[in-house]
Amino acid sequence: MWPAVIGVLAPGVASAAALIYGSHRWEANTLKLRKRLEAARIPIAGAVNFGKLDSLPPPVERYFRAVLKDGQPIVAAVSLRHSGTFNVGEAASKWKPFTSVQRVITRQPGFDWGARIMMMPSLPVRVHDAYVAREGLLDAALFGLAPLVRIRGVGAIAQGELMRFLAEAVWYPTALLPCACLHWEAIDDRSANATLADGPNTVRLVFHFNDHGLIDTVSAGARGRIVGNQVIPTAWQARVWNYEDRDGIRVPLDGEAAWLLPDGTEPYWRGHLTSLKYEFSP
Repeated sequence: MWPAVIGVLAPGVASAAALIYGSHRWEANTLKLRKRLEAARIPIAGAVNFGKLDSLPPPVERYFRAVLKDGQPIVAAVSLRHSGTFNVGEAASKWKPFTSVQRVITRQPGFDWGARIMMMPSLPVRVHDAYVAREGLLDAALFGLAPLVRIRGVGAIAQGELMRFLAEAVWYPTALLPCACLHWEAIDDRSANATLADGPNTVRLVFHFNDHGLIDTVSAGARGRIVGNQVIPTAWQARVWNYEDRDGIRVPLDGEAAWLLPDGTEPYWRGHLTSLKYEFSP
């Protein structure tokens, strides 16, 4: 009797043990990564000044006037939470639920997206997608223990992660204000290029604006897509919608990211902003 009972219980016990141990180990690594992120932080001060927007392309000026308030402080950091679905399939779509906690530092640019993707009940994949101290990082591990993907460094991976920081600035739009490291170029009345430089990394994205002056699409002709352990330049876009006011800033609550492949658009992330907490400049 007992061997049979143990045989039934053992897989569940082992899974529970892996879940607990993996969670503790992953959280310890998260703490180390977040400390590196904070260590790279540069003090930021100042406030939004609409008087300095006149030289910007018209759609960009309209956007700032739509989402910000004159005189409000600059966002220095932000903590976000999302829930949604992530496409883990390759040949065919396989959407799995996720929750995530993200920390962003606006100067020096950096972020860590820590996600928990449920492949099936009690079978989580833990993910870090990050840009820290001018390096890119992607780690994914089953239970937070068994590595599935581990890529980090400079070059294409860092460029791709800095693109993500720039695109997601719709959630911390004071980071899109013109400065020594970021400038805008006009395309037409509904779109403009934004170029962001951070040390050796320089990226450019196209921002598209809707009838209300809000950003609805961000795109890149080539962004690094992880295929196995390789980084492949691939056309990319993100769509955002459902804007609401959060602490005096209008931000989108919903979004989707997708690769633009030769045979069609392949979405891989669909998420909803569940919470947002700003830290403003003094």
